[in-house]
Amino acid sequence: MPSGSDTPGAIVPPKLGEGRPKRREGGLGLRLALWYAMVFMASSMTIVLLTYYLTAASLAARDRQIIVRKVGEYAAAYARGGFRVLTSTVQAEQAVAPERLFVRVVDRGVESVVLSNPEGWEPSRLEIESARLSDGTLVQVGKSTEERDSLLARFRTALGIVTVLILAIGLGGGWLATQSALSPIRTLTHAVREIIRTGKTTARVPQTPASGDGDAIDELTTLFNTMLDRIEGLVEAMRGALDNVSHDLRTPLARLRGTAELALAAPPDVERYRDALADCVEETDRMLVMLNTLMDISEAESGTMQLQREPVDLTAVVERAVGLYTDAADAKGVTLSATPPFPETVVVAGDRSRLEQVAANLIDNAVKYTPAGGRVEVSVSRDRGAAVIRVRDTGIGIPPHEVPRIWERLFRGDRSRTERGLGLGLSLIRAIVQAHGGSVSVESAVDRGSTFTVSLPLGGQAT
Repeated sequence: MPSGSDTPGAIVPPKLGEGRPKRREGGLGLRLALWYAMVFMASSMTIVLLTYYLTAASLAARDRQIIVRKVGEYAAAYARGGFRVLTSTVQAEQAVAPERLFVRVVDRGVESVVLSNPEGWEPSRLEIESARLSDGTLVQVGKSTEERDSLLARFRTALGIVTVLILAIGLGGGWLATQSALSPIRTLTHAVREIIRTGKTTARVPQTPASGDGDAIDELTTLFNTMLDRIEGLVEAMRGALDNVSHDLRTPLARLRGTAELALAAPPDVERYRDALADCVEETDRMLVMLNTLMDISEAESGTMQLQREPVDLTAVVERAVGLYTDAADAKGVTLSATPPFPETVVVAGDRSRLEQVAANLIDNAVKYTPAGGRVEVSVSRDRGAAVIRVRDTGIGIPPHEVPRIWERLFRGDRSRTERGLGLGLSLIRAIVQAHGGSVSVESAVDRGSTFTVSLPLGGQAT
């Protein structure tokens, strides 16, 4: 059957806008790459600057510790033997020490430089520590900052190179990471675009073997495929319902037309017209019942049936259905009974009106196909944590080759065609039961009757 999604007009709008999603996707990728690069570079530069600061502070602290220790040693040497002992101590240490220290002694206003560079003191280039002795002598020890400054300069050069590498890695890594992260989204976009272009809901987003790790992209892919499954189910259910309606409305519409044509072709007669209109109304009601039932079945099978769930006493529902069909069974000569009498409350969480439909259709089906003198027995019980309805009859039974088909919409077996019906009752029963999370089955033998069993999950307390 042709569908609207296959027509040329349905394809034109997506073609007109195909380029725009791609541009938005590229803009998103660029923004994500820039954000990633900015965050990466900002954090990396923070680490680099912190490293430089800590290194500079550590070198300065090391120099300070050296000159503080040395000024104490030299002050003690001067106190022991004066300028001569101090000079010999400094020279002995400087002969083997890797770093030169600058020692200055001011004794009674006389300045003596024990060891210095040829240019003498340059306090701006020295790290200086002083100690004043008890006799007023001032001992100063200085250490040049040139070596430290040179080391830090080389370190800054290395950090500059590292910064350039960080910039390159941040931009390149951000772009690659963004492309990798957006790859599943591009796949998803491609699948959506194909569905829009072709109108076919059979396409699915492929999942890699690594999928299923529980991240957001995998969950989005799974949910999207599940949504497509639901949509495809809805489309198939609608297509099936439309096929059934278009096929099975032909007969009642033909009868309506035939009745009207006969009434119009016959001589004018008010009673004839009245009977014809009554037949038309009856046939129209029958078609409305068929349409409503088909829609209910389609909704239930596609999972869109709105169930007003509440705790329902299944025993009371079945008792009410038995009471409704008792007169019809008596009129036909069929014994309808609850066997054994319902002794307890069996509660399920379900839609009361829908469950009443299930019970009524089961009993109606059993009474309809049980000849006079037969029996229909209905029971409600608990079995293995489930609520169970059983309807046994001694009717005409179902041939084995027809048992798998009795759940099909509008199917009527050869032995059931003598009874008036639409062939939708059992389809509706199964659809409603499955919508409640239950199951329905049948055991049957020709001329020995059938047993229909409905199993539903138990619920809370009935209200």
